[in-house]
Amino acid sequence: MLPAAKSSSEVIGETSLFGGCVPIAGLVGDQQASLFGQQCFKRGSVKNTYGTGCFLLMNTGAEIPRSQSGLLATIAWGRNGNTVYALEGSIFIAGAAVQWLRDELRLIRNAAETQQMAEAVADTGGVYFVPAFVGLGAPHWDAYARGTIVGITRGTNGNHLVRAALEAIAYQTRAVVDAMTRDSGIRPEVLRVDGGAARNDFLCQFQADILGIPVERPATTESTALGAAYLAGLATGFWKDEQELSGQLKIGRRFEPTMGESRREALYAGWQRAVERAKGWAR
Repeated sequence: MLPAAKSSSEVIGETSLFGGCVPIAGLVGDQQASLFGQQCFKRGSVKNTYGTGCFLLMNTGAEIPRSQSGLLATIAWGRNGNTVYALEGSIFIAGAAVQWLRDELRLIRNAAETQQMAEAVADTGGVYFVPAFVGLGAPHWDAYARGTIVGITRGTNGNHLVRAALEAIAYQTRAVVDAMTRDSGIRPEVLRVDGGAARNDFLCQFQADILGIPVERPATTESTALGAAYLAGLATGFWKDEQELSGQLKIGRRFEPTMGESRREALYAGWQRAVERAKGWAR
């Protein structure tokens, strides 16, 4: 009863929906399309999409990954008879935490304000915000975790809370990247980012700092649509191969880590302590 399985890049039919005969030639999931759109063709390359939640994928090449760290194995794409696999980690709450600050606490009027507010203070003043509103996703998978804010003092203000919310997105991303490194044995050289929250310069810089690797943000952050177009274009001969595609990628900005290792690890240790407070709360 199911259709035959096809590759991600081949002509399987055509449509006249848009006028004329348009071939249907790109078949891929949204996060896999983003991985391809970010041109993560090399084994060990990683991308992260920052939306309501976060979705990280690492290219593991021809090897089917067997995660011991709470990640998922997935097919990234299939093309010309070859299958590329990936590790995937899902973070439930990312940009949704910023929406909560806006809609429920009314600390901000729009998401764009968060960058200026976060940069208005030198740090969070020791505050950590674990946005486990619906539990914790990868690599914890704790359905009973709940949102937690720790480290509040009399001097804590709205800027500190906003900064802590943005930092939480980066901390959660590091947890997944560390899990991917353990499972694959590959330390990523760079993280490519897309999605709405990736437009926040503070978040991207802190992400680079807490990972200790550069973060690259493409000129266009619509990587999912781009990846599907690439796969269709390869199938129809618009592009010859992945090497030809390499000239298409335009990096809008590259964020280099500037934080020292001791500071980085001290901050992340504090985050891990905060996560332990959040775990199992609703059990």
